Amino acid sequence: MRHPGPLFTLLAGAALAGGLGITNFVNESTAAPAVVSTAGAAGPVTTAPPLPPLPPPPTSEPTTEVSVPEPSSPAPEDSPRGDYAGKVDGGTASVAVSVRDGRAIAYVCDGKKTEVWLEGTETGGQLNLTGAKGSVLSGNLDATTVSGTVTAGSKTWKFTAPLSVKPAGLYRAATTVGGQASKVGWIVQPDGSQVGLVTTGETSTPAPPLNPGTGTATVGGTPITAQAISGLTGEGAFR
Repeated sequence: MRHPGPLFTLLAGAALAGGLGITNFVNESTAAPAVVSTAGAAGPVTTAPPLPPLPPPPTSEPTTEVSVPEPSSPAPEDSPRGDYAGKVDGGTASVAVSVRDGRAIAYVCDGKKTEVWLEGTETGGQLNLTGAKGSVLSGNLDATTVSGTVTAGSKTWKFTAPLSVKPAGLYRAATTVGGQASKVGWIVQPDGSQVGLVTTGETSTPAPPLNPGTGTATVGGTPITAQAISGLTGEGAFR
């Protein structure tokens, strides 16, 4: 029997080496994959975070509301309130004027047969009053005096009347004389003197004395109570 020669030995070694190579290939294929580095020569590459989204464009121009204060109204001047009593120039008639909150009432009387009641306005110290049969009173007033001109009937007088305190001032009453309606007016001066008329229809006669303290008088035999007219207190026609 012949022994294998060198060729056989060489082939057997090649086959063994080939088997080992296949085993190593299989083992390397099943191992964990290699990590590939992305780092370059300049260092690692960093990625910036995404920017937030832009807000939508406004649909209209924004407006800023500015508060404008309302103009303040000027404070009204205090309207005078007071009572004035005096005489016309020459002293032939008396005048009484009462003023309250822009309204004025006046009475002019000579104690004989001429009398007139007037009513109107006071504006900024200016008086404008009118009465029956074309009577007119115009004048000026301040804190102490009323002065002006009054026309009653066929007579025109200038007058000055100082500020007065009750019982001085203006009074009036309504009564019946001889079965007819009558009206009575009095002016009491600051010195206590007084003048007045009782008018029934178209006839006027001197009024009896008035007691200013009680406001009473007797007219045609009938006791009556007069009513004070005062711009200061608001009595009488100012209520």
